[in-house]
Amino acid sequence: QVQLVESGGGLVQAGGSLRLSCAASGRTFSAYAMGWFRQAPGKERELVAAIARGGSTNYADSVKGRFTISRDNAKNTVYLQMNSLKPEDTAVYSCAAGRSGAWSYGFGSWGQGTQVTVSS
Repeated sequence: QVQLVESGGGLVQAGGSLRLSCAASGRTFSAYAMGWFRQAPGKERELVAAIARGGSTNYADSVKGRFTISRDNAKNTVYLQMNSLKPEDTAVYSCAAGRSGAWSYGFGSWGQGTQVTVSS
């Protein structure tokens, strides 16, 4: 069973940046895809970004060009760099561990989440 712990959330003004981190433990980190999800109040959880075992990435249209997902397999950590933040990016952000090396096979474990609030 994989354990995921996020950090880096907080309050930021519109146009600002934040970097989220997610430390993973409990299995071979480098073998699996990783993702970042978010859920705003009253809305369904959505996939924001994903990175496959080989490093290929996928982004939601709403964050393309502003967010960057990356991974450091030596540190068992996945990151989400968020730039040009907008109030509509306000949500609880959670990292997720893939069921395989490709994100298309879905995600099976989530962290507890970290709050990101963007003020206008």
